[in-house]
This record gives sequence, C-alpha cells and structure tokens, in this order.
Amino acid sequence: MEIESRIHGLVDTLMEDYGKGRIIDEIKMFEHPDKEMVVDILEKLRKIIYPGYFRNKNYKIYTVKNNISMLLEDVIYNLSKQIALVLKYEPRFSKLNADEVSAKAEELTFEFLDKIPKIREYIETDVQAFFDGDPAAYNTDEIIFSYPGIYAILTNRIAHELFLLGVPLIPRIMTEHAHSVTGIDIHPGTTIGKYFFIDHGTGIVIGETTEIGDNVKIYQGVTLGALSTRGGQSLRNRKRHPTIKDNVTIYSGASILGGDTVVGRDVVIGGNAFITTSVPDGAKVSVKTQELHYNYQSGQPVECKELDPKETWYYMI
Repeated sequence: MEIESRIHGLVDTLMEDYGKGRIIDEIKMFEHPDKEMVVDILEKLRKIIYPGYFRNKNYKIYTVKNNISMLLEDVIYNLSKQIALVLKYEPRFSKLNADEVSAKAEELTFEFLDKIPKIREYIETDVQAFFDGDPAAYNTDEIIFSYPGIYAILTNRIAHELFLLGVPLIPRIMTEHAHSVTGIDIHPGTTIGKYFFIDHGTGIVIGETTEIGDNVKIYQGVTLGALSTRGGQSLRNRKRHPTIKDNVTIYSGASILGGDTVVGRDVVIGGNAFITTSVPDGAKVSVKTQELHYNYQSGQPVECKELDPKETWYYMI
C-alpha cells in the first residue's frame, strides 16, 4: 500500500504540474501527428519506390500491381490523415474548417504521390553513383539493402517533395528518423541534384538552404552549414548554407559554411578543410602541410616528418 500511495501522490503532483500552461504542458494527443505512423508511411513509400526489394509480408502471393495498389491505398489514407493534423502549423491553412482541411490534405497527398516517378528517376542515379564510386560495393542490391547513405538520400528525396508542397512537420519527422538510423542529418529543404553519393556517411550535416548539384560525392563528418545562427528566427527564409556545384568531392571532416559560399564545378575539398569563402571551378583545396611527430619508446629523440603536399594524404576516407 505504501508504494500505491506514493504512486498516487506522484500522479497528483504531475497533474498539478501539467496545469501551468507551458508549451510542454499541452495535452492534445489526437491533434498532433503520429510519429510512428509517419515512419510507417515512409517505409511503405520505400516499398513502392523499390517494388522488387522490400516485400509486403502481410501477403504471401500477389502481383506487383495488386501489391502497389494496396500500398498506395494505405499511404493515401494515412498520409492524408497525418497531413490534415499538421496543416494547422501553416498560417495559410489555419482558417479552414474541418472539411476544407481534409480536402486540402487529400489534394496535397495526391500531388505528392504524383512526384514518385521523379523520386524514382533520381534515386536510380544515386544507386548508380554509389556503385560507380565505391570499390567495396559488389552489386547494387547491396547498396539498396544495406547502405545508410542511400537510405538517407531516399528519405530526403521523399521529404523534400513534401517540403516543397508546404506540408509542415512531416518532412522533418522523416529526415530526423533517417538521421537517428544512419547518423546522416539532411534537412528536407536541401536541394540535391542527380548522382549524389554519400560514402560511409556518419556525422554528415547538411543544412536547410544548401544547394547541391549533380555528381557530388561527400564523405563522413562533412558539414554544409551556416556561418552563424545567432540571429535565430530572424534568419528564417534566408540563404544560410552553401551552394555546391556539379562534380564536387568533399572529403571527411570538411566544413563548408555560409549562404554566400559557392563551391565551383570539379572542385576537390580535402579532409578537415574549413571553408567560409567561395572556391573557383577546378580548384583543389587542402589543409596546410602538416608535420608528423614520432615519439619512440626506445629513448630515441622525436622525429618530425613533413608531408608532401603533392601526395593525397589529405583525402581522408
């Protein structure tokens, strides 16, 4: 009884604490999107985009057409329901009545689904870029099934189309799910061209207003970020992140910052470079030549060795 009494006391204390009118006290469980459902929608969209790779285990025998039809019906119902819940976050939809909200959510759902062929066109190029660029990849199935980079890119391509349609919150839930699974953080506002290759991937951060061209290759630990976020909400809708042109390679640990920073075509950025100004076409950027220090335990003096800047030591993979 002592434990039961203490539990009741904690409940009473929390109920009192919930009544203080703060942001975190809001209790509207049926008015907010369901994160688990959004992730489920994302996984069903992946099955639609890769029709021959991820089976619908609820059915033992079916044709591709029947399978896609069932998946689409499920996505249409649940996505339109989730969109209806989040439209209140967008001021231009805030005055719609319940029927108008439902109709708008359904319209946005079908507008998004019409983009699936475009998403598939782009992800096909990404898979090819992964295969062409990674000697450790033995086939494209390996890439689709197991590479975190391709999962993060696909999620971004899905979320980006919803973002462009003005759907609040749901795109960010999707990309943050991919972030938690892969360690790759790509904002849904990021614009990405074809043949995008993320190698290894962990620790990559790509900000909202980043623009990435075709045939770009990025390694782990790269940041494409803003110079400063001290301005907070006053910086919203401003170009804060860099533009990366076609055929650029950015090696591990590099940081490229600022909305005015443009990395030109065919540029190579070496590992750990810190860049806040534009880079001209065709340049190769590396950190200033470093010294290696060897401290031998045998009592011999420390040896210093300069690294040859002509070598590719700065391409840290």
